[in-house]
Amino acid sequence: MLILNEKDMRKVISWPKVIDSVEEAYRIHRRGEYYMPDRIGVERGKDTVLYMPCFTKEIFGTKFLTLFLDNPKKGYPYLDGLMLLNDLETGKTLSVLDGRYLTAVRTGAVGGVGVRHISREDVRSAGIIGAGQQGFFQAIYAANARDLDHIYLFDSNPNKDWQGYVENLRAEIGQDIAITVSKTVEELVDKSEVIITTTPSETPVLPNDADLLRGKCVIAIGSYKHEMREIPDCIWQLVDNVYIELEFALEETGDLYYPLQQGLFSEDQVRYIGDLVKEKDHPLPLKGETTFFKSVGMGLLDLYVAQKLYEQALEKGIGQQIEF
Repeated sequence: MLILNEKDMRKVISWPKVIDSVEEAYRIHRRGEYYMPDRIGVERGKDTVLYMPCFTKEIFGTKFLTLFLDNPKKGYPYLDGLMLLNDLETGKTLSVLDGRYLTAVRTGAVGGVGVRHISREDVRSAGIIGAGQQGFFQAIYAANARDLDHIYLFDSNPNKDWQGYVENLRAEIGQDIAITVSKTVEELVDKSEVIITTTPSETPVLPNDADLLRGKCVIAIGSYKHEMREIPDCIWQLVDNVYIELEFALEETGDLYYPLQQGLFSEDQVRYIGDLVKEKDHPLPLKGETTFFKSVGMGLLDLYVAQKLYEQALEKGIGQQIEF
């Protein structure tokens, strides 16, 4: 069994290739070549434990995550977990990967897929709201999906170590991109052509101002529960299509469930990102067009990305082989 920690995974990761892997996972999803039981969520007060099993024609696996909201106050990560990969024929455990890092890498690539497919090809600026680990990876993938000149960051934490965060982000991106910390969300939205939200907020983090959001590409990553809302109601006045990953998203996240129930958008407007990804030469948005993609994630994405990282690690002799 191969153990892959964060350091091992970093040795084999190529950001554009992970975006490619997530795109292929979406194609597998739209072809129906998988079996993915409903995600199991266990609530414990404010905390959540998630179990995400999935099977493909080649492999199966399960991601186990814990999301404990008060952990940062205790000096621990908000999100932790493991990813198990198993042989399809024998059930043997092939690999155990760092689930926290895998989640960050995979979810960041989901944002990268969104930027590739629902933003204009000529966009040069992106704004990230929520400068935690996930915001960090969203910025990396946005810079790999488009030829950006500027990244804007905003976080509600007044004690954020911005110097260290920005230095690490600039080193990871490895490109000559200006990175600016915005004083307000409004300032970030005004200057960004692509806006990515990565927060667990229960109230919208974007301004409810249609004029300010018009013509933007908005990608919502953070909210994954009924009570979580990152997106203001005005967005529904601006978009023709609402891109999601799977139908379950319409029930799971408050960003979709409540606006749908209130008639702010209709199911006729819902489109699946996998269908868009299948069309390699589909038209990109025109200047002035507002686009929106809401991701809640799914086990198939984790499984496919983990499989590819495992195969690359085996090929390069990276990781720790152990026997029970």
